[in-house]
Amino acid sequence: MTLAAAERLDDAALLETADPSGILRQVASAAAQVRAGARAATEADLGEVLAGGRPRAIVVTGMGGSGIAGEVLAAVVGQGCPVQVTTVHDYRLPGWVGAADLVVAVSCSGATEETLSAAGEAARRGCRLLGVGSPDSPLAALAEQARAGFIGVEPLGMPRSMLWGLSVPLVVSAARLGILDVPEQAYEAAAAELERVAHLCRPDSESFVNPAKTLALDLSGTLPMIWGTSPLAGVAAVRFANQLHENGKYPAIAGVLPEANHNQVVTFDGPFAAGPRAADPGQGGPASAGAPPVPLRLILLRDTQEHPQVARRREESARIAADRGIEVTELAASGDLPLERLASLVTLIDYASVYLAIANGIDPAPIA
Repeated sequence: MTLAAAERLDDAALLETADPSGILRQVASAAAQVRAGARAATEADLGEVLAGGRPRAIVVTGMGGSGIAGEVLAAVVGQGCPVQVTTVHDYRLPGWVGAADLVVAVSCSGATEETLSAAGEAARRGCRLLGVGSPDSPLAALAEQARAGFIGVEPLGMPRSMLWGLSVPLVVSAARLGILDVPEQAYEAAAAELERVAHLCRPDSESFVNPAKTLALDLSGTLPMIWGTSPLAGVAAVRFANQLHENGKYPAIAGVLPEANHNQVVTFDGPFAAGPRAADPGQGGPASAGAPPVPLRLILLRDTQEHPQVARRREESARIAADRGIEVTELAASGDLPLERLASLVTLIDYASVYLAIANGIDPAPIA
């Protein structure tokens, strides 16, 4: 990254001009979204949803920045959850979904065609249905017609900036169903963590002390390979890649350990690695030596709760990457509660994706 790009991120007036739609302000609304989402879901009339008790499965249907709410719910309930939680990013539901299951349709606008299609199919199959999205929207009307539950979420920005406003209502609803036990302080702990990280990453904090600006400068000109070290950190890895795509218009590859060690790691010996092994045809690499046109950069998102073998794999992956000349960045989660751990990672990477766009002279808002 050039000195000019670093100076661009530290010029308050230029930052304001380069972000005309206020994406940075939308990112900063995360803590408010947690509090508003928890309150809306607690106060919502979910009588029809709760009446049937614990469902066989929870199927979350949604797309893009709305759809990842299902992955957040699955990560928060954890692998010990007695109910299957799965996400559908499509027009249709799987064939096995039926009356014993709860379908949660999530759409920030309430007008996403794939989500409306899947929600309509759920109603026709006799599934319990819960809508989460903008009030006075087609999704709200569909839920009312189907006598389903609905949690209204007032959009504070674009769907990709509404992760917490759309995810927290799902967590609260699952807790009201008795599927997981969420301590009362969990939501406020997540909101406080979001505020802490937002303060560190705020626009008027200079790049040499701002972790999000530093990360953006490190990423520019590289191909990020982002690995989470747990299912929860894996959700953060997918979130990071998607935010780089949408905000930064920038490619990225997401993965999760240990699976990434069975496939993605092989790219360390390919044309995007910089070390001698990658350039040595005797080691199975390409015949042409020299620096790759776009070097890989490994980003490890460390959870506070890692399987011991995954922790060893993380350490070994970092060593192997460094041996091949691949730069490695490690970002560590903090806290004990799932929402808090996710919050400690997501706000940093949301800010970094916007700063990367601005550093590269790109308006982060438009989706052509």
